[in-house]
Amino acid sequence: MSELLHRFADLGEVRLHFVSAGQGDPVLLLHGWPQTWYEWRQVIALLASRHRLIAPDMRGLGDSSRPAAGYDKATVASDLERLMREVLNIPRYHLVGHDWGGPVAYALAVRAPGAVRTLTTIDVTMPGDGSDFSRGGQRWHHGLHREPEALMERLTEGRERLYLGYLIRLLSHRVHAIGEQDLDEYARCYAQPGGMRAGFEYYRAIPQDVAANEANRARGRLQMPVLALGGGGRGGRGLEPAQSMRAMAANVTGETVPESGHFVPEEQPGWLAERLARLFAEHRE
Repeated sequence: MSELLHRFADLGEVRLHFVSAGQGDPVLLLHGWPQTWYEWRQVIALLASRHRLIAPDMRGLGDSSRPAAGYDKATVASDLERLMREVLNIPRYHLVGHDWGGPVAYALAVRAPGAVRTLTTIDVTMPGDGSDFSRGGQRWHHGLHREPEALMERLTEGRERLYLGYLIRLLSHRVHAIGEQDLDEYARCYAQPGGMRAGFEYYRAIPQDVAANEANRARGRLQMPVLALGGGGRGGRGLEPAQSMRAMAANVTGETVPESGHFVPEEQPGWLAERLARLFAEHRE
């Protein structure tokens, strides 16, 4: 496996931790909740011989700093656009986002469309696409995480590993794909001071995200090639991500990932790496 390089980028309001590996066409990988850059470890190993992979911890998560505010996806996207442009001097790249990384990736593609060669979203729909982001309450934790007065922070304090492990098992098709050591790593990050609060702030920002994306849709759809994937097994969203992205982008391919729930990068890393490699090869410069 190509060596993983851990670095930090000081952007003023936020200090981002990010991992990079490999050489070739650049790819920016954005993680979801309740995870960190670490969810991409197996995909990185499979793609690093052909691509330069950059996997940051998004604002407030992992080993990045935890500002008090700025968890709407447009602000998070601005952090990552600065990372790629100002710190790494990478003008063009493929963009991949899983879970909350998907709406952040969409916001980044809106912000800097000329920088994004291809956009891939994984098992997530877009707030403001005209549908029910929480699937009529089936994603019950969405509403719970938005509760004010730090309710969830108080309920999960000291129980971070228990809560994260429960949700991961609930939304997994391959329930052992994320093992005990992997869960230890996620719990390490979210148990840090402010870690759970920052994660919940991603959900509390949903009304801002809806308003921003409705305005984005009114201005027009994205034009770069978009691949929208959904887990085809228990816990996955199936073809919902494709339906969602067709409201936001003009050139969308939708597929389901076999034998996978929500956590595609860890449940089916080989399948995902192969599919991404084909997409990137089709859109070389």
